[in-house]
Amino acid sequence: MLETLQLMGQGFISALSILNLLAMIGGVALGIVIGCLPGLSAAMGVALMLPLTFTMPADTGLIVLGAIYCGAIFGGSISAILIHTPGTPASAATAIEGYQMTLNGQAGKALATACWSSFWGGLLSCISLYFFAPLLAQLALKFMSAEKFWLGIFGLTIIAGVSSKSIVKGLMSGALGLVISTIGLDPIDGTKRFMFGQSFLAEGVNTTCALIGLFSMSQVFILAEKAIKKRAKAAKFSDKIMLTRDERKKIRPTIIRSWIMGNIIGILPGAGGDIGSWVGYNEAKRFSKHKEEFGHGSIEGVAGSEAANNAVTGGSLIPMLTLGIPGESVTAVLMGGLIIQGLQPGPELFTKYAPMTYTFFAGFVLVQFFMLGIGILGCRGFAQISRLSDAILIPSVAVLCVVGSYAIHKNFVDVVIMMIFGVLGYFFRKFDLNPAAVVLALILGPLGEKGLRRSLMLSGGNPAVLFSTPICWVLMVMCIFGVLSPVFMARMEKKTVENAGGDMPGETGDDPVRTSD
Repeated sequence: MLETLQLMGQGFISALSILNLLAMIGGVALGIVIGCLPGLSAAMGVALMLPLTFTMPADTGLIVLGAIYCGAIFGGSISAILIHTPGTPASAATAIEGYQMTLNGQAGKALATACWSSFWGGLLSCISLYFFAPLLAQLALKFMSAEKFWLGIFGLTIIAGVSSKSIVKGLMSGALGLVISTIGLDPIDGTKRFMFGQSFLAEGVNTTCALIGLFSMSQVFILAEKAIKKRAKAAKFSDKIMLTRDERKKIRPTIIRSWIMGNIIGILPGAGGDIGSWVGYNEAKRFSKHKEEFGHGSIEGVAGSEAANNAVTGGSLIPMLTLGIPGESVTAVLMGGLIIQGLQPGPELFTKYAPMTYTFFAGFVLVQFFMLGIGILGCRGFAQISRLSDAILIPSVAVLCVVGSYAIHKNFVDVVIMMIFGVLGYFFRKFDLNPAAVVLALILGPLGEKGLRRSLMLSGGNPAVLFSTPICWVLMVMCIFGVLSPVFMARMEKKTVENAGGDMPGETGDDPVRTSD
């Protein structure tokens, strides 16, 4: 315990360096910009910025990515409140009450509520990050080759179905990712596999290029396919971005409830900010003493949604950092950021690399304060950014994708790989397949393969070794749950949305609640 407290203290000292503080400010501001632009997403923003972290120290690079993540989740509320168009699916519930408050001349109060609730939801979620992550990492220390095989399978089953309406399509996406993960030299005996005489494929497909293509360039193609449009005019507001003491007291119970629920949803693999947002909004409505305000501009509704979707951020990092199981697309991209820094998610992050990990944790805490300050002071400016035309947005993102891919190894081949995965991601979105499943298969595929082959080698080819420990059986049960969880998650989300009186959020950040202006 004493050692953990020392690491926490050292983490805060390291996080307060000038470089890390600048990283937090820049990351939060960039994340808010990405979040408030309808059509972009937190996963796309994090993937796009991955190449910029190559030259940074590992802790600084992770802080930048974490800051973009938090900023983007909050930023989606700005466009949701002012133009009734959620910047991200996680802010769809916010648009219901937030836009009504704007129509009532309370846009400033709605933005203040979103900012204040996002701050507390994100800050309180760090509690579980600090105390649950090390405990889960200790459990992971007991994993041997057989357990690692089942862990890889579990991760694939979770992510394969989470974003697809069809379990079959989700599993197909994961299977394709597994095939791609076999490209390169065999991890055991060094045999060439699917390289087609191309030496640059010896280490397999570059994960960063795949991330940029699947999440960023594919979004460019989706936006370009639609008619170039100018955003709806953001509502002008004259009221102050401020809450009174009584209003803060009024939303306090809602924030606490949403924090608990959002944190739990974040820890559960397969859930995400969009589900957390609707659950938070629904429960705020259920427990409110002023139910008549809902549908007409309730600050409790805004608080419930924003506190929950930001509480998801801290919770979602726990399974990713300790077990290497990202629960949603954003944490899958963050996991890619860890790997390109030469770090493998798992127990080593809390032993060998503990100083770096706790610096990231401390940075994640401080990011919440910067998000509050930048959000309060910059909401009016960010509101204008949300009006940016697709005619400017599309070529800007495309250029960043190309430059970012080339900067990895100064090799044009990486740009070609990124474009291939961009086209692949485009068709995945068109046919409702799951790009996140491909990314996770690229990451977890080698883990599962090594675990399987080493287990069989040590046992002389006896497959019974895969069922030899209680942990193996627990992971097998979790795999079954992983396959079936999308069904239960879809039903839960549909039920909460129906109870809340909204529409189901979209997949790409398109307007899920707005019908006309």
